[in-house]
Amino acid sequence: MKNQTRRVVLERPWLLTLMIAGTIGALILVNSFSRTSSDSLLCSLSGEYTRPGNSDDSPAQTQLIAILHYATSRVVPQQSLAEIRVSFDVLQSSSPCNFLVFGLGHDSLMWSSFNPKGNTLFLEEDPKWTQTVLKQAPNLRAHTVRYQTHLSEADQLLASYKSESACLPPDVSVRDNTACRLALTGLPNEVYDTEWDLIMIDAPRGYFPEAPGRMGAIFTAAVMARTRKGDGPTHVFLHDVNRRIEKVYAEEFLCRKNLVKAEGRLWHFAIPPASDHTITAFC
Repeated sequence: MKNQTRRVVLERPWLLTLMIAGTIGALILVNSFSRTSSDSLLCSLSGEYTRPGNSDDSPAQTQLIAILHYATSRVVPQQSLAEIRVSFDVLQSSSPCNFLVFGLGHDSLMWSSFNPKGNTLFLEEDPKWTQTVLKQAPNLRAHTVRYQTHLSEADQLLASYKSESACLPPDVSVRDNTACRLALTGLPNEVYDTEWDLIMIDAPRGYFPEAPGRMGAIFTAAVMARTRKGDGPTHVFLHDVNRRIEKVYAEEFLCRKNLVKAEGRLWHFAIPPASDHTITAFC
């Protein structure tokens, strides 16, 4: 029955679109009955978020735009309904929270609308694509970033990182860590200054040798999770684990012991802050 349901969704993309629009509509109803005076309280007390004063940036407005978008578009998110549901369930229990997404695409409005009153930030490698998406959805918050690696280097980087102390716990960091090639040092300051409760890795591109690959994104997410100061784990969602590099890097840095759910091509990790500051390995 599960396979039959998934086949129906894939063969009838309008059905997935209808489900997404219905879910977002339900969120609007829930939010309308659950407004409180603690709108600015995020699930991470150490993270900072300031909502712009523009009334058009309200959660309901973003959700309405998302419904309109998916109800009138033939393009559906690349993740399956079952995969989307994994992240959705965590967002339902965590929102409003700090949600960092590597990648900007047809599913971005959906993710933003699933985190009403929260801080959702997208990181995209392609400036032209960023402009295209933001033109259609100006309520989204996104930055264009540059990656310094290539997928063709993935095996060499994995084999050599242990010889560089700047890449190893317990003192590993991301910001200004130019000695470690896996650390993403060129991100906006907001990324480093915010403690992220959820991190989605669905970019950058990683399907041809010259592509940046997701090695740096996976490593950086692992370091951010380990150095978390707030309570609770950091939830990391990694897509395309059917590809060798994603799978190998996930097992090296996100750790099998932290894997709490696998659905299709998506793995969900719940990574606790590092408690033993003498350990010099990620897993």
